[in-house]
Amino acid sequence: MKAYNRFTAAVLLVFVLIIAATNLVMRTKDSQGSRAHRVEIERLVRLIEEKGYESADLSGCVYVKNIVRCDGDDASFYTPESSYEIRETGGEMYRFDYVSAAGADGRKTVLINLLLVGAAAVTAAVIFYIRVKILRPFVRLRDIPYELAKGNPVIPLAESKNRYFGRFVWGVNMLRENTEMQKRREYDLQREKKTLLLSISHDIKTPLSTIKLYSSALSKGLYKDAAKQLEIARSINQKADEIEGYVAQIISASKEDFLDLDVNMGEFYLSELVGKISEYYKDRLALIKTDFEIGTYSDCLIKGDFDRGVEVLQNIIENAIKYGDGRLIKITFDEEEDCRLVTVRNGGCALGEDELPHIFDSFWRGANSCSCKGSGLGLYIGRKLMNKMDGEIFARIEDGSMLVTAVFRLR
Repeated sequence: MKAYNRFTAAVLLVFVLIIAATNLVMRTKDSQGSRAHRVEIERLVRLIEEKGYESADLSGCVYVKNIVRCDGDDASFYTPESSYEIRETGGEMYRFDYVSAAGADGRKTVLINLLLVGAAAVTAAVIFYIRVKILRPFVRLRDIPYELAKGNPVIPLAESKNRYFGRFVWGVNMLRENTEMQKRREYDLQREKKTLLLSISHDIKTPLSTIKLYSSALSKGLYKDAAKQLEIARSINQKADEIEGYVAQIISASKEDFLDLDVNMGEFYLSELVGKISEYYKDRLALIKTDFEIGTYSDCLIKGDFDRGVEVLQNIIENAIKYGDGRLIKITFDEEEDCRLVTVRNGGCALGEDELPHIFDSFWRGANSCSCKGSGLGLYIGRKLMNKMDGEIFARIEDGSMLVTAVFRLR
């Protein structure tokens, strides 16, 4: 804000200097214009001296408007109603009525000053409006993303009807709430994970101790009877099965759905979805020299969450960018009963047919991902979202190209 205050002061100072310079120039012109009518009077006096009163032509005069010759003791000759000068020439008195150039220019100076002051006032009002409606709300917002990135708690922002930051404030509050929610979920997950591990570790200790006890007894030859040895072997096998069950619990817990994906079901037009994707990827793909094509389609109303639909297609296209050959990404459309199929195609597929069924599993990454960073969650999240929107997603390999299709339900 200090920089903006300096900018405001500089702008107002410029206006002050402009007004001062304008008045100086106009004053100089006034001082010159105040003598302009005398030049015309002198010229007319000489003309009257040389050719007489009848030769005085005012058509070429700018300031002198009338010439009156004095007839004896005419009282009206000395009128106070106009600006004039009295001159004697040829033994007679003449009154030269004139309009002062200084007066005319003075009115012009006042008008120019009023315009400049008005412009300065409008500029000051605009600067003040920007300060109050744009900069001041922005100052309140500028530290919030930084604090959120560090994981610090942030006070909720009061929402307003500000046309510039109303939706932004709403979005920041949503980001804050989601960040805090994710943090709570992470804490809960860590606590549950720790509790699960401690519980299963404790449960494993009992059969493990029994196995170790029986094994020690057998190794020392404490049981000579074959029937007793067989019974102990069965007990060891039973305890091993118990441990195997606990291990299965750990594996099952690791495979449980760990994402809570909210979907707000509604309806939106296919053209909105395609327009959003085109707007986001057109310039980006052009920068990396990848052709981006969108096939023809007929617009329709589809069921689902618009933002989640965009997220699904973004996840698919990000995979196409990451694992494709970088030549072409193409989106095509098909109709099937009460569904609309949106397919993202990219060339350079190095994934094997045997790996294809696993690409929608969580944390799974194919053999072609060794040189690419990733979490293995993009398509997994896409499938979860499509299922929640009563849709589907599937993939196939065709002529060395990967095709991933999102199936949206028509409204």
